[in-house]
Amino acid sequence: MIRQGALDWTVIVLTCQNKDSVYAFQRELESRQRRGSLSQGTLLLTVADPQERLGSGGATLNALLVVAEHLSARAGHTVVTADVLEHAYILILHTGRDFPWDGCGRAFCWLPIQWPLGPVEGPVCCLDLLLDCLTHQVCPGSPPGVWVCSTDMILRLPTAPVMSWEGFSGVRVLSLPGNISYATNHGVYLTDDEGQVHDIIYRGPEERIRQAIQPDGKVPLVSGPVFFCRGVSERLLQMHVSPPLDGCTYLGMDSGAPSLQISLFLDVLKCLCSDVSEAQFVNEERRGCASLDGPQGAAVRSARAVLWKTLRGTPLSMVYVPDSFYDYMTLSGHEHIRRLTERGCERETLSHVQNGQSVCEGSRVINSVLEGEVSILPGAVVQHCHLQGPLCVLPGCLLSGLNLMTLPHSPQLVLLNDIIIQGHRVQLGELKLTVFTVLGGHDDLEVPPNDVAATFLNRQWKDFYSRTGIQPEELWGGGTESQAPSCLLDARLFPVFEPRRGAIGLEGVEWLLGGDKTRSGAVEQWRAAWRLSLREVLLCTDQQGELYWREELFFHAARRRVSDTLRGRTDLSLLPSIRAAVLGGQQGALLQTLDSVAASSSEDLGIAARCLACIADVLGCLAGDGKGGLRSGPAANPAWGPAFALLERGDLSAGVQALAAERKNWLSRPDLLVRAARHYEGAGQVLLRQAVMSAQRFVSIGQGEVPPIGEWQEVECPARLDLSGGWSDTPPIAFERGGAVVNVAVKVDGRRPIGARARRIKEPHLLLVSSSGGRGCRVATKIVCRTLKDLEDHCQPHAPGALLKAVCVCSGLVTFPSQQPLEEQLLQCWGGGLELHSWSLLPHGSGLGTSSILAGAVLAAVYRCTGRTFDTDSLIHAVLHLEQTLTTGGGWQDQVGGLVGGVKLARSRASLPLKVDVERLELTEDFLSLLQQRLLLVYTGKTRLARNLLQDVVRSWYSRLPSIVENTAQLVENAEECAHACREGALSTLGECLNRYWQQKKVMAPGCEPGAVRTMMNALRPLTLGQSLAGAGGGGFLFLLTREPLQEEKVRQVLNTTQGLGDFSVHSVEIDMLGIALTEPLRDT
Repeated sequence: MIRQGALDWTVIVLTCQNKDSVYAFQRELESRQRRGSLSQGTLLLTVADPQERLGSGGATLNALLVVAEHLSARAGHTVVTADVLEHAYILILHTGRDFPWDGCGRAFCWLPIQWPLGPVEGPVCCLDLLLDCLTHQVCPGSPPGVWVCSTDMILRLPTAPVMSWEGFSGVRVLSLPGNISYATNHGVYLTDDEGQVHDIIYRGPEERIRQAIQPDGKVPLVSGPVFFCRGVSERLLQMHVSPPLDGCTYLGMDSGAPSLQISLFLDVLKCLCSDVSEAQFVNEERRGCASLDGPQGAAVRSARAVLWKTLRGTPLSMVYVPDSFYDYMTLSGHEHIRRLTERGCERETLSHVQNGQSVCEGSRVINSVLEGEVSILPGAVVQHCHLQGPLCVLPGCLLSGLNLMTLPHSPQLVLLNDIIIQGHRVQLGELKLTVFTVLGGHDDLEVPPNDVAATFLNRQWKDFYSRTGIQPEELWGGGTESQAPSCLLDARLFPVFEPRRGAIGLEGVEWLLGGDKTRSGAVEQWRAAWRLSLREVLLCTDQQGELYWREELFFHAARRRVSDTLRGRTDLSLLPSIRAAVLGGQQGALLQTLDSVAASSSEDLGIAARCLACIADVLGCLAGDGKGGLRSGPAANPAWGPAFALLERGDLSAGVQALAAERKNWLSRPDLLVRAARHYEGAGQVLLRQAVMSAQRFVSIGQGEVPPIGEWQEVECPARLDLSGGWSDTPPIAFERGGAVVNVAVKVDGRRPIGARARRIKEPHLLLVSSSGGRGCRVATKIVCRTLKDLEDHCQPHAPGALLKAVCVCSGLVTFPSQQPLEEQLLQCWGGGLELHSWSLLPHGSGLGTSSILAGAVLAAVYRCTGRTFDTDSLIHAVLHLEQTLTTGGGWQDQVGGLVGGVKLARSRASLPLKVDVERLELTEDFLSLLQQRLLLVYTGKTRLARNLLQDVVRSWYSRLPSIVENTAQLVENAEECAHACREGALSTLGECLNRYWQQKKVMAPGCEPGAVRTMMNALRPLTLGQSLAGAGGGGFLFLLTREPLQEEKVRQVLNTTQGLGDFSVHSVEIDMLGIALTEPLRDT
């Protein structure tokens, strides 16, 4: 992910020695660009060296030519022109030689690191670390030009180096510190106090290296990167037409120029060093460069003369970065294993481990799937493997590229310490197969076998010869004493193919470990097989096939982690995995996994609902960002009806299958994909409703005396102010994370603003009247239900009278659906019909919990007029059930706030069935009085629709966005702190909780703070200890905890003098200690 302050590269070019690597490496670069780790506007190129042994300098010249060609073509030129370099920021990365511990080279060696903030899941390779370091730390601030760096190392800088670029001209190198003993096998810069480079010493004597010591006691290593300013870059570009340097470029090769090896540091940069003379530069034999006595000798001298003439006089300066880290990736297996086990802190990286307890501290599992009893002991590494236990990987071991699941006879590996076993995907002509190699972690790959330090599998060669009977000439061929065997790299140890048996599997090298000494014919079969050395295996590596295997394993492990995450109800966000699967074309397999988990989760509908939400995310990602329309929208297309009906009936498996079958018809266009995503979210809501309806078991309704016909049963309720914790009460958060809310019951302007009344009537029908603005308000809806058909829309929240109809159904007043007509039901059960009225004095979208409290009031009125008994806890849970029937969703805090008086702390546990426990806070009279005098309401004039916000919050929770998961936990913590502040009578702490709560609400529902509300809150801040919009936000009422008592008039004055607020009103608040109030029965005359 591109962070602020990053250098926006014009071109990033990756050079490689093998032309067969170009396609595979280009695909890797482009995948990073799709994931967002590279800028979308950057031109990505992979360039093969035109000749073998070109050298880093020659590869740089060729890459620069290719870049200039592409930029020239983009600019409309028909020839290469240096003008395209004027404003270009170019990065050239050299992949270097083969790396024995990774078939794709050092650049694409995976590391046990995961970057937490990336929107798309993906590996972190050495290349990624280097790109991150260069793009964000080293290169920002530089002028246009060319940066060149090798990928054979890991750079770690504690901070960005301090570099002044004002008026810069010339070449600049970055150097990291190293020990003198280390530097004797590497290169160092010799500089003056101003950082001007006098010489480059490569593998020099210790006394010479000591001249480069810095104040920190270290020496500046030749550790890249190198920057060439635009002027120098133009001169380098001109060399593609300057013989013999044209032999470094593909144009020279195509023109018949002889190839040439040129070093970036010991040729190109060496000629800029002030202490180097022309004769020394041109004629000196230098280690690490082409020999002057060889066939290229004359050409090398001529090329150096051209370099001297063209570049001499260019300033070469060094920036030394103390306290930084340089790790050159050597051929040592032991060092590489240590590198992997010491980096990062995660034992498992992008892997699936069936038994996580078997991966010990200090070990690493990278991009692997481990099934059964696979134990990874400290100091061991498993990467790019699919293993089946029982297996124990001992300390110091590295297993890489093994797929034990596909071997015809899966061997039971018996490992020793410090053993490296690798599976290499190779191509021999038209034949593609996997070759297995075994080596010791302490083996030196480059020493001759007759050297005292030479080992194979960490033991001397003589032990191997003695144990197996194999002779040296069988490994290296015959030869005279002057033609001594080369080294372990060249030993043809590893069987590949036997004409009669075909490809040879892991068993072909397993016996080399000594664990199968008695197997008859092992050596004879080895001798009969075609064999390769490790060097030959690396040369024949099918890097495209290797990367495909890693990618296949990556997505396989990701799907297994998705399944584990869902079944384990963990809070890991799956969006990065979903995006990665869609970008990698793996959405089909991921959808099958999600279907499978959903269909098998009938025992936990919360899991199934999250699965359907994840499928909606997959479909949304397939549509593309900003394409196809908004995610929120209707979900009642008839084509999805049969699947929804199955879910409603409780047939989860069939419902999921029906959804998947219908899904296939909606994959062709972005708009169809978004509409399909809406329907999957709708299907998830069906399951969520069923899960929440488990709260019905906590509804206990008794039967008492039925009041006479015509006697009104009336209830009134206060509104509620949520002081902290809101959103944590919202399903599924309430039962997956657990919720805690502190709220207070309040009268507004001295009145309980919400109420209902009901009475039995002689006529066998339902007379439903709902009004707003008070009982006597003329704005009322009157509905008469004479048949059950009139109740069919009780679950459609926007239908006229939907709430009152839902109460009639959910309260058991009538049975719906039923074969018995409504009239018969009413007469049989109640001796007549029912007249039901509801009212609210509050505006729509007030944020004071009106709809849920009103539902509780209406339920209470119906229960009373039909002679049924109940308690407040039952009423709270009955409202939960009713709102799921009504399909409005929502949490439990509103009804708690209006039905239970005073200040209370309510909680729900992270489990189903969903149960709400309410604790009324025992507050002192003095604190209640202080609180009473400081609470105020301001109607903002802005209405809001909580359902829109609710959809977004539930979607974000199901996606487990890290910010939402963290914020949800903080909501609960803040609620507990708020309750403590109330118990302690700490007004200032309570104000802090209110302000923190408002910030938390804005994290949960971005956009819930309209501009006018922000202006209002800013204007009132000097007067308040704390303030927040009530409810979900977005409009409605703002409530204040003022610093001083009785500030109503002062608040009104401040708002009257504030511009841009629109219509507002200030209202008094009185804490209601009673909650739901049941008035004396009334009888109309």
